[in-house]
Amino acid sequence: MSVDTPRRIVLLRHAKAEWSDDSDHERPLADRGRKDAPVAGRWLAGAGACPDLTLCSTAVRTRETWKLVVSELPQRPRTVYDERLYEASLGELLALLNEVSDDVTDLLVVGHNPGMHALADALAGEAEGDLLARMNRSGFPTSAMAVLAFNGSWKSVEHGVGRLVAFWTPHA
Repeated sequence: MSVDTPRRIVLLRHAKAEWSDDSDHERPLADRGRKDAPVAGRWLAGAGACPDLTLCSTAVRTRETWKLVVSELPQRPRTVYDERLYEASLGELLALLNEVSDDVTDLLVVGHNPGMHALADALAGEAEGDLLARMNRSGFPTSAMAVLAFNGSWKSVEHGVGRLVAFWTPHA
């Protein structure tokens, strides 16, 4: 594939999780999260997003979110569970994107805040309509998704490279 290939990144924050005294990494989804995640999957399928690859945090709540989202998609993409997505900084998230093979056209990342919001904001050099303002006002709630488009290699992903083409939350 050419390095000028149009690419798409979907950033999905995990669905609402239960609060617990246990390890943060092991927190499961709350009832609302189990209801919102399939709705997010249906929105993703309706938007025509068919990721080639999904990178998912190893946290229980992200894995449960992905299981419910993917059940709504027309086909299951290759999925890689990566512990580096848990509590990743913006710099670490950019480095992970730079590792993606150029065979991947559409990528879905299932992660956590503040990382997902920071990454969407950093990548969005431009946005359609008021999407960037809406995303920043919302604070990127649980189950929210940002869809960004860019041209080029994954190795060239950096601040401002993308265009925010969609932003969705389950409770708009």
